[in-house]
Amino acid sequence: MGSGNRAKARVKVARVQARIADRRTDFLHKVTTRLVRENSLVIEDLAVSNMVGNHHLARAISDAGWRQFRRFLEHKASWHGRDVIVIDRWFPSSKLCSACGALAAAMPLHVRAWICGCGAAHDRDVNAARKILAAGLAVTVCGAGVRPQRNPPGGQSVTKQKTLRRGRRNPPRS
Repeated sequence: MGSGNRAKARVKVARVQARIADRRTDFLHKVTTRLVRENSLVIEDLAVSNMVGNHHLARAISDAGWRQFRRFLEHKASWHGRDVIVIDRWFPSSKLCSACGALAAAMPLHVRAWICGCGAAHDRDVNAARKILAAGLAVTVCGAGVRPQRNPPGGQSVTKQKTLRRGRRNPPRS
């Protein structure tokens, strides 16, 4: 269907898109390899599919390749004998004060900096990174649940828990 020039243009666009995808994959391989070789890894479990639903951020999130980045990290960590500690997505890393541990009220995404009641000024991302690192170190050293959480949704601990499969139990034998 269409002219020969249209077919040539389609092939040209496909080559450019394939080149971009290959470069992105190569970059992710290089970064994840370097991270796994040099560090112990603590990451936050993010609901990427839900975040892509935000039409303002969808393209940037998809271009970053977060899901593929995590998959590469976990695979290479197991290959190199390292652990990847995954902090639960409901852990309030942005809202917990890294100085006193107080939990701030609901914080929309446009709030990038906040001041705690103890007087500590926080950048949202830096504070979240500190709390994720602290939770990861606590899990590494002492195991999960070192510090009691304030009513976590679903009763989950700091680290991600696998959900129990609910299905038929063993049927009675006849």
